Amino acid sequence: MKRIAVFFLALLLFASFSYAATTTYQVTGPVLAVTNDSITVQKGKEKWEIARDKDTKITGDLKVGSKVTIHYTMKATSVEVKGEEKKKKK
Repeated sequence: MKRIAVFFLALLLFASFSYAATTTYQVTGPVLAVTNDSITVQKGKEKWEIARDKDTKITGDLKVGSKVTIHYTMKATSVEVKGEEKKKKK
């Protein structure tokens, strides 16, 4: 019985870490433009262009003028480290 309880506690702990790693953000406003690759939303005086792909879940009729709330995450697509060569030469 103890082994089962420990297993479930470990499973819960692992699941909480995997979900906690991804921070989500949101932006709300009227849609200014819709393309296959992006949605542009007006937020105050700023225009926010959010990328989308085939996996983006859309509920309702997405069109220019609709008020939407977009949930998104920030994810690095590449990283370039600079300054390493100067340190090695010294």
